[in-house]
Amino acid sequence: MRWQGQKLGDVDAAALPGLENRSNVLRTVTTPDFAGMTFHEVLSKSALNHVPGASRMPFAWTINPYRGCSHACVYCFARGTHEYLDLDGGSDFDSQIVVKVNVVEVLQKELRKGSWEHETVALGTNTDPYQRAEGRYKLMPGIIEALAASGTPMSILTKGTLIRRDIPLLVKAAQRVPVDIQMSIAMYDDDLQKAIEPGTPTTQARLDTVRALRDAGFRVTVFLMPIMPHMTDSVEAIDTALRRIKEAGASRVIYGALHLRAGVKPWFMQWLGEFRPDLVSSYRGLYPGVSAEAPKGYRQWLAKRARPLIRMHGLDGQHEDDYPVRGIRSSAPHGRPAPSVAPAPAPAQPMLF
Repeated sequence: MRWQGQKLGDVDAAALPGLENRSNVLRTVTTPDFAGMTFHEVLSKSALNHVPGASRMPFAWTINPYRGCSHACVYCFARGTHEYLDLDGGSDFDSQIVVKVNVVEVLQKELRKGSWEHETVALGTNTDPYQRAEGRYKLMPGIIEALAASGTPMSILTKGTLIRRDIPLLVKAAQRVPVDIQMSIAMYDDDLQKAIEPGTPTTQARLDTVRALRDAGFRVTVFLMPIMPHMTDSVEAIDTALRRIKEAGASRVIYGALHLRAGVKPWFMQWLGEFRPDLVSSYRGLYPGVSAEAPKGYRQWLAKRARPLIRMHGLDGQHEDDYPVRGIRSSAPHGRPAPSVAPAPAPAQPMLF
C-alpha cells in the first residue's frame, strides 16, 4: 500500500503510540482483543475538515478520527474512500482501520487559532466515531472536551452504543454549547440487521441507548436511513420502526431511501445477489448505471407513506430532502440555543449511509 515506506518495526500490540514523535509515521497494530482487525496508527496534520460552501452538506466542519469502519454496513457510502489508501472498499474497509492517534492534540491547537469562528462541528459524517476502535483508543472524550471548552457547538451521529460511556461528558458539554445527538437505526428485522450491518450493535441495544440519552436530558434524533426498497419500505415495516423509536423516547426522525454511490454499489450488489437474489433486477432498475439516488418518484412515494405514520406516532419527522444545509438544533434542553437555520435541500447521502 502507499504507506509501506512509513511503517515502523516491531510493535507492542498493547501499547498506544507515543505522541512525542511528530514525524507523521504510521505503525500497524493487531491485538487479540480485536480479532480480524488491523489498526494503522497515524499522526494527523489536521483535525478539522472544512466542507466547501457549495456542498449540500448540512454542516461546515467535520472531524473524522477514524478511516474505515468495523460496523461493516454493506451500504456505507464511505467505502470508496479506502481506495485512496490502496485498500479495497469491501473487507479492507471493515477491518483495516486508520486511527488518527493525535487528533485531540491537533484539534486543541486548531481551536485556539484566532481565525476559528466556532461554527458547528459534525462527527460521524464519514465513518462512525463510536465504532469498536474507539473502545481501544478513547479519542472521543478528548474531542468532546476540546470542542466544549472552546465554545464550539457539536453534532454527533452514531450507530455505536459506546456513546453511553461519554454521556456524563456530553451533559457537561451541553451546559456550555449546543450538542446535537443522532442515533442511526435503520433495520428493525434482526436477521436483516445482522446480514447488512454485521458489525453494529443490535437494534434493541441502540434503542436502549436512545433511552439512556433521553433520560440524561437529550432530545435524540433517530436516522431511519437507509430505507431499503422492497425490504424495509412496507407500511408494516415503517410502522414497526416508528413505534419502537417512539417507545425509546426519541423526539425526531429523519428518513430517506437507500443511496448507492459508485464506491459502494459493486459491494452492495454482490451482497444483494447472495442475500436477496430475487431483488437484483429491481435494484438495477432503481439504480441504473452510475445513478446513486433512488428515483424521485420513489422518494415521493416513500414520503407519502411515511409522513402520516410519523404523525400517528407523535414524532417530529423530516425527509432527507428537507434536511437543513447549515447549523444544528441542540439536543439538550439546558444547552445554549442553537442557531436557527432555513430548510434547504439535503445532501445526496448526508451522513453514514
